Amino acid sequence: MIEIDGSIGGGQILRTALTMSLLTGEPFHITNIRKSRPKPGVKHQHLIGIEAVKKLSKTKFEGAFLGSEELTCYPGEYKGGNITLDVKTAGSATLVLQSIILPMVFLKQTRVKIIGGTDVPWSPTSDYFKNVLAFYFRNYAEIEVKIVKRGYYPKGGGILIVKTKPYKLNKYKPLNLIEQSNDFYIVGISNSSKELMSEKVSERQADSAKEEIKKKINTTPDIDITYSDSESKGSHLCMWAVFNNFKKETSHIIGADGVSKNYESPEELGRDVGERLVEEIKNGVVDKLLADQLIPLLGVVGGAIKTSEITEHTRANVEVVNKFLKGRKIIIEDECRIIRTVDSTTDNQ
Repeated sequence: MIEIDGSIGGGQILRTALTMSLLTGEPFHITNIRKSRPKPGVKHQHLIGIEAVKKLSKTKFEGAFLGSEELTCYPGEYKGGNITLDVKTAGSATLVLQSIILPMVFLKQTRVKIIGGTDVPWSPTSDYFKNVLAFYFRNYAEIEVKIVKRGYYPKGGGILIVKTKPYKLNKYKPLNLIEQSNDFYIVGISNSSKELMSEKVSERQADSAKEEIKKKINTTPDIDITYSDSESKGSHLCMWAVFNNFKKETSHIIGADGVSKNYESPEELGRDVGERLVEEIKNGVVDKLLADQLIPLLGVVGGAIKTSEITEHTRANVEVVNKFLKGRKIIIEDECRIIRTVDSTTDNQ
């Protein structure tokens, strides 16, 4: 039984433990769940992740209830299949996916429909998941991501569908994200509720981001302007830089995004996302938020990534993933912002 102290981070610790447990078959016991948060314990959104695990596998739980600060997971056979999850709030669909993404990619064909928040604060937007994170899983599985309806805070009501079909591989291709190419272009999506069309919110977000990027790296992004039906008013901007290797194949993608609830105006949102994307391009091969999300994948397939910043979320994720690994471990080289796997039986750990 793997023991995990949940006080080292927030809900991410539980989500990472769930996806690693399902993939490896290792049971775990977690205490002090979200202890450092104002309202500790399991929240409704985490219960949706647990519900997903139950529907897709024969996993059993103890302590899986609202407010619980201690939980035990006994992973069972992953069945895959076709499931629907209704968060019933603007709870993040992309965060729910983090609880099940590894078995979806590596074990069995799966289709998950999530009703909830598709583009909400403090989580990756659905466009970021589709165009940045999913790119790194496509070496191991077919992945289709469909944003059926946008869900903004506070009502949510968006619909995100993710389908996976794992490849039959004898060996996994390791991540090799250390060197930056100079050959890249920037694209993005600026989306708003249809009620905001008269105020040209999507255009204002995009124009502000373009101006910021043009000023700093003399590149003009190609940003799609869209408006969508949604149950709550809201908007978001997601941009990503696509890098090509010497063969003109995409080698890596760096992203940045933001949602309207965190900003005073569309112009402020655009400037901030543009500025953050430029800083990520200048300082890493993997953006700092992506580095955090890639840690479970890195643990499974091995390799190395260079990021712009080693965040506390990333450190916590490394600590959790290492508990499930056998024969290798993840180490952080702070001085060069590199995260890599090493043989855990060697001396230079």
